[in-house]
Amino acid sequence: MKLSLLAVLLGTGVAAPQIYGLLKPAAFAAALRRFPRSVNWGYFLMTLGTAWFLYYLSIESISDFEAYKPYMYLGFALVGVLTCIYVSDFLAVRGLAIVLMLLGKFMIDTARWNDSDWRFVILLWAYILVAAGIWFTVSPWRLRDLIGWAVANERRIRLMSFGRLAFGLFVVVLGILVL
Repeated sequence: MKLSLLAVLLGTGVAAPQIYGLLKPAAFAAALRRFPRSVNWGYFLMTLGTAWFLYYLSIESISDFEAYKPYMYLGFALVGVLTCIYVSDFLAVRGLAIVLMLLGKFMIDTARWNDSDWRFVILLWAYILVAAGIWFTVSPWRLRDLIGWAVANERRIRLMSFGRLAFGLFVVVLGILVL
């Protein structure tokens, strides 16, 4: 995938939900508050994260691990399934953390081959996502607390939604015009 297409997709993915946050801040806040303990989002994100990780494992070409790959597939798939069964508290946050780290890896791999200095916007964003993924893996309740702070009042919801919308549109413009 080209970095320009990735930037447009990521920017759109960030910007689109913010319109809802600007238009209906109360409903947006309620949806965000439900997210950390959402079982459905947890199953979806853990499945996505596990499948994505197994894909990366399948394309890994380190010959030292080639004989162990079938066992690694089974082991990591079991970790994904057993996490859904036995670690259901904040499962959505844990799944999101995995997806954030894998998305960061994908962003870095994609930006690596672009010559523009504007790629550093994507790279910095990727490193922030990886750091957030690590932080939320270690302490998933912090996302609940962060969401609680972010949606404490309507003014804050609109202000933060506007900021994320502006950033998303900035990344879209970068993807279209620069990258």
